[in-house]
Amino acid sequence: MRYPKGLIAAMSTPFFEDETLNEEELRHQVDRLIAAGVHGIFVLGTNGENYTMEFAEKVKIMEIVINQAKHRIPVFVGTGCVTTKETLALSKKAQELGADYLSIISPWFAQNTQEGLYEHFATVAKEVNLPIVIYNMPARTGINIDYKTMEKLAKLKNIVGIKDSSCNFDNMQRYLEIPGRTFSVLSGNDSLILPCLLAGGQGGISGLSNVIPERMVSIVNEYEKGNIEEAWRLQRSVRPLRDCMQMANPNSVVKCAAAMLGQKLGPCRAPFNINDESLKQAIKKSLELVQD
Repeated sequence: MRYPKGLIAAMSTPFFEDETLNEEELRHQVDRLIAAGVHGIFVLGTNGENYTMEFAEKVKIMEIVINQAKHRIPVFVGTGCVTTKETLALSKKAQELGADYLSIISPWFAQNTQEGLYEHFATVAKEVNLPIVIYNMPARTGINIDYKTMEKLAKLKNIVGIKDSSCNFDNMQRYLEIPGRTFSVLSGNDSLILPCLLAGGQGGISGLSNVIPERMVSIVNEYEKGNIEEAWRLQRSVRPLRDCMQMANPNSVVKCAAAMLGQKLGPCRAPFNINDESLKQAIKKSLELVQD
């Protein structure tokens, strides 16, 4: 199995103003991210607004991205849904279309248990042949994937990593400290990519790659060269943008910031789009600071 590493772009899905898919721009963004040097593309994640889409639209988007990437870099497809049945169906479709990895988030809204999580992920893992990155985002799903659950899941041959978006470094450490760990640990928080690497992790899945992809890639590249001081400078430089992401729907902040730099990602689908002039000014200021 292939173990993910490096800087993986959590790709936004471009829409027109009427919220329909902008296929031409979607293809352009794939090429733009590859040209920036990212080590993988993660489509239909949180930044991709998968929570606003029906099954058929998700299939169309994954098909476009896989086709455009043409195996130049790995494509990770977010196939997690609320039910195991739908997650499995979407995962099998991604496999059929040629995805390199699946990323599966915990089911959300309804209360769950650690055993329920294990059974959900294990059922999918046993039915597909692709490597799977588990996606931990307790703020949105209502449950944290315990390190003991992840240790148990990692015994399944195609569970190859976890994206930790808990924003809790100690939680990430618990994954990293699992004895004989056989899976990658990736930061889902742009502010913790370098700390994850320094603690023994394998990289990050970055929403800010939609805005400043070269800079996010450089954090990993400078670390790998042993230029730790420069890697820290780059890591700390994204703080102003990260602060803006706490002020509204982060996906909408990312799209707004990218638009200010000339990218045509369009709006987030309502009701998650930004229409706040003070927030836009804060984003503009943060971009000026990041680019200094």
